[in-house]
Amino acid sequence: MATRDALWAYRDRFGDAFGRTYFRRFGPGVMSSVGIGTYLGEPTAAVDDAARESIRLALRSGVNHVDTAVNYRCGRAERVVGEAVRDSPIDRDAVVVATKGGFLPFDGERPDDPAAFVRERFLSTGIVDAADLANGAHAIAPAYLEWSLDRSLDRLGLDTVDCFYIHNPETQLATRSHEAVYDQLAAAFEALERRRVAGDVGAYGVATWDAFRVPEGDERYLSLAEVLARAEAAGETVGPDDDHGFEAIQLPFNVAMADAFTRRNQRLPDGDGDERVSALEFAHEAGLSVVTSASIGQGDLASEGAIPADVDATLAGGTPAQRALNFARSAPGVTSSLVGTSDPEHVRENVAAGTFDPLGASAFDAVFE
Repeated sequence: MATRDALWAYRDRFGDAFGRTYFRRFGPGVMSSVGIGTYLGEPTAAVDDAARESIRLALRSGVNHVDTAVNYRCGRAERVVGEAVRDSPIDRDAVVVATKGGFLPFDGERPDDPAAFVRERFLSTGIVDAADLANGAHAIAPAYLEWSLDRSLDRLGLDTVDCFYIHNPETQLATRSHEAVYDQLAAAFEALERRRVAGDVGAYGVATWDAFRVPEGDERYLSLAEVLARAEAAGETVGPDDDHGFEAIQLPFNVAMADAFTRRNQRLPDGDGDERVSALEFAHEAGLSVVTSASIGQGDLASEGAIPADVDATLAGGTPAQRALNFARSAPGVTSSLVGTSDPEHVRENVAAGTFDPLGASAFDAVFE
């Protein structure tokens, strides 16, 4: 598990090479505001090799935040992350490793008949109850999430993960009510609290795509206040004290998907009931870390002209990808911005984005005026 001393030592080792606020507080210490993601890529040995080397290079270059999920690249992404972290000259306890559970994973390759695979691998074996499935491939029942966590620890070859996200809980809204999904999250958080007390996870959170960005009345919407209240109750129920391990949210954020900053769709728990704030402002007020996914639009923002010219002119960076990444890192309340690559040259480019200072809060606000 990442430790305070090791995380700060990593910052001391690499911090002078980067710009202002490159390292930001997370968990027991700090982590890089550029993180490496592992979502994209075909489930092949060639991509495994390239991704492994890219992660190793990132760790040696000042990136100590690696994000993955049990289902990424048919389960191969976690194995590659674990190999890269274990074989790195960087100590394991200086690296923040995050993974996710929710989507049912394949086993190394895409099956010819995914529905049959789910029936045989998950339903017939009792790993997942059919009543807990949404869209045929998603579950957040406590028993399944614990299985998923155990699977992740095994694939990673690690004793613990630093953050375990419930993956896209809004998927469950396709088959059940909002209140039922909040109840599901409450039960899931209690299970994760127990695993936190046992030392299997350092913290937990939710990784979303739509839930915290869409308008309040949207069928895909989830309230951060309601989610946080369930985590607080889980902490009180499980103990050993009244604290809880809900520390982070993950959501897409980039210059073309800025809803988490611009849309006031969340209600503060101690507000007057009518006041609305953005997801980023809510997270800041609640002391939650925010990790952005799709920080360069899965590559769409890495070409000249993809960023609006007036915004591009305000951003520091030598390439469009660096400027796009620095836009995401500049948003108030953002802890780390993920960018995925299996190309060492892209790793170097992304790391170098951190040598430029992000926009200050006032300058970032001015982009939207």
